[in-house]
Amino acid sequence: MHLLTQTIRNISAIFSALGFEIAFGPEVETEFYNFDALNVPRDHPARDIQDTFWVKDFAETVLRTHTSPVQIRYMLENKPPIRIIAPGKAFRNEATDATHEAQFHQVEGLMVGEDISFANLKEVLRIFFSRFFDKDTAIRLRPGYFPFVEPGVEVDFSCFKCGGADKKCSLCKGVGWIEVMGAGMVHPNVLKSAGINPNKYQGFAFGGGLDRLAMLKHQIDDIRLFYSGDLRFIKQF
Repeated sequence: MHLLTQTIRNISAIFSALGFEIAFGPEVETEFYNFDALNVPRDHPARDIQDTFWVKDFAETVLRTHTSPVQIRYMLENKPPIRIIAPGKAFRNEATDATHEAQFHQVEGLMVGEDISFANLKEVLRIFFSRFFDKDTAIRLRPGYFPFVEPGVEVDFSCFKCGGADKKCSLCKGVGWIEVMGAGMVHPNVLKSAGINPNKYQGFAFGGGLDRLAMLKHQIDDIRLFYSGDLRFIKQF
């Protein structure tokens, strides 16, 4: 089994144990689900042709740039309380190198209810990372901007390799923290787009590179190895 498949199943099992459903959606999306409903402005650079793959001869159709559209689709079809994760492929028109690919995998998470807070977000992620890396892991939240959350944060977790004690650490360079994903409280406009009353319900969302999580856990230094088709790489795991 490919390492990315193993990683998706592992992450899904961890979140299933926390009461989350696994949700999926189409990889070819409309502009509404990929941008509009997620509060991404019409003039946002993410919509530019140099960042997004637009499907020729199909108006307002893209290869999804993240798995966040799955959240919108799920909220439109289900009422709160909601707990889901959405693992899957995403696509961005960018040059490939050791840490970037035009095709990659993301995992998004969403929880919506009447009393959801940053404390819920932080604890869910702490439990997830601790179980994923098989080691107690601390979480740090730093201010960050994403159109679909307000307030937004960057999520760091404590280095599971050296704990900040080794300046030559291949993961954290001795800082002790590893930046891994973006998150925040779901923007009221996003809830409205999905038909949910933001005056009654709140929620958090998070999203990050699934490939990156696998790279960190198994100390893989080039994302392109996942897509090389080289059986020597695949059979290591």
